[in-house]
Amino acid sequence: MDFYDAVKNRRSIYGLSKESVVSDDRISEIINHAVLHTPSSFNSQSARVVVLLGEHHNKLWSVIVKEALRKVVPAGSFAQTEEKINGFAAAYGTVLFFEDQSVIEDLQANFSLYKDNFPLWSLQSSGMLQYVVWTSLEMEGFGASLQHYNPLIDDEVRKEWNLPQSWKLMSQMPFGKPVTPPGEKEFMPLEQRVKFFK
Repeated sequence: MDFYDAVKNRRSIYGLSKESVVSDDRISEIINHAVLHTPSSFNSQSARVVVLLGEHHNKLWSVIVKEALRKVVPAGSFAQTEEKINGFAAAYGTVLFFEDQSVIEDLQANFSLYKDNFPLWSLQSSGMLQYVVWTSLEMEGFGASLQHYNPLIDDEVRKEWNLPQSWKLMSQMPFGKPVTPPGEKEFMPLEQRVKFFK
């Protein structure tokens, strides 16, 4: 699959299995390449990534996320929530995306003219990294989706994997071998979204 096909085919896929389509070493190569080469403002390199496989992945969804939601979702509605979380737990692994706030704070202190922009630029860089990882996983044959159970699970995640307090959780990306295709996607006319002047 070339890059353009991967961009087109990358979709939110929720039906995932614990089967892997490549080795764990290859997954590590994909993540490392993405982290190394995704741009960041002032070359801040504020992105931090944690990859959870095996029992670590299971603990995130089946214990941390599920129990955090059990505390806030009404009991009568929890069965539907639990089914959704079980779907994420059924995947092969999860990529956790963080931004190191200490890096952003240092930039704010050293470049006060741009102080208000650094948090926004951090979010933009994180979004690019998430997209690079997601598209790269697609190229390897994985399916994935992007989830946002932060900040509900932030403290437990940092505690469980002994992560620095300055790491702010941005998103969670469960991935695995697709077992169901994504639904149809509708597109707005490009004329409403793109202006081209020459």
